[in-house]
Amino acid sequence: MRLSRIIMALTVGLAVVAVPTAAGAAQPQPAPTVTDTPQPPPYVPQPASLTVNRPTINLGETVVLTGRNFGPNETVDIVVSVTPLAAPAANQPRRSDGSTVAMAPVAYQASAPLSFTAYTNSQGRFTKHYKPHVTGLLTFTATGRESDRTASTELRVLDKKQPPLPVTGDSLGTPMKIGGGMVGAGAVLLLLTLAWRSRGRFGMGSAR
Repeated sequence: MRLSRIIMALTVGLAVVAVPTAAGAAQPQPAPTVTDTPQPPPYVPQPASLTVNRPTINLGETVVLTGRNFGPNETVDIVVSVTPLAAPAANQPRRSDGSTVAMAPVAYQASAPLSFTAYTNSQGRFTKHYKPHVTGLLTFTATGRESDRTASTELRVLDKKQPPLPVTGDSLGTPMKIGGGMVGAGAVLLLLTLAWRSRGRFGMGSAR
C-alpha cells in the first residue's frame, strides 16, 4: 500500500509540473518585426546633352552653351571643330559656257580645332559663353573628365553683316542741282546760238 501511494504521488507531481509547460507552449507567439526599409529602384542616369541658345549667328556675336546631366562638380573638356560653309553660287566664278568653278577652301579651314573647359555644379549642369573668331559650321563636343559622359551640338557662323550705305537728302540734292544748272546753261547757249544765226541770216549783224 505504501508503494502504491508513493507511485501515485509521483504521478500527480509530474502532471502538475507538465501543465504550465503545455500552457506556455499553447500561447500564441508574437510575430517577428521587420526592421529593413524598402530600397528604391536602381538610379538610371540620363544621357548628357549640350545645346546652344542660337543655331545661327554672325561673326562677332556670342552664344551660350548649356550642358546637362554630366557628373556633379566635374571639369568638362569642350573641343570645337570647324567645317567650311559652301560658297553661294552667285559668288563663284563662271566659265565662258556659264558653268561655275569650284573654289578651294580658305586657309583658316585647315586650322587646328579650338578647345576650352567648363565646370559643372552639383546637379551636373554648366553654362559657358563663347564668341567664335571664324566662320563656318562649328561642332562642339563636350566630355566629362570623371564621368566620361559626352555630348555635342552645332553652330553656324556667318560673315559679319555689312551696314547699308547712308542715303541723305544732301547727297542726292547736290548732283541734281548741278545737273539742273548745266541743263539750264546749255539751253541758254542754244537759244543764243540760234538767235545769232538768225541775225546773221537777215544781214543784221553787218549793219552800222
